[in-house]
Amino acid sequence: MNQIDGEPQPSDRITRVLIVIVVLAVSAAVSALPGTAGTRSASTSTTVRVTGKEFSFALSRKWGLHGTFIFRFTNRGQIEHDFKIAGKKTPLVQPGESVTLTVKIMKPGKYRYICTVPGHAAAGMKGVFTVR
Repeated sequence: MNQIDGEPQPSDRITRVLIVIVVLAVSAAVSALPGTAGTRSASTSTTVRVTGKEFSFALSRKWGLHGTFIFRFTNRGQIEHDFKIAGKKTPLVQPGESVTLTVKIMKPGKYRYICTVPGHAAAGMKGVFTVR
């Protein structure tokens, strides 16, 4: 760095400004590339509260962005229920009890969820969760 009496010279200031401009331009260009805009961090997760009872489910949200989903299932019914989505399933949950099901869904689409106890899905314990 060129200094006279401890003061940076104008050429040093111009160099610093140019470096900042280049860094900002590269960052903007990278974020504009296809497949990078709107990407989520690998550590990002979405929590969905699920309440089950005879014979329905209520979800705190009907959709989420692709990634890891934490489904917190609570059985508010009078008999055992479970919750299955995207090939993963909770164990049978006793009335008044809660469990957590973590599912990684990276592909956008519509995912059916059901209670796998015989006859429960047919009676209404089913639905569709959308991943964007």
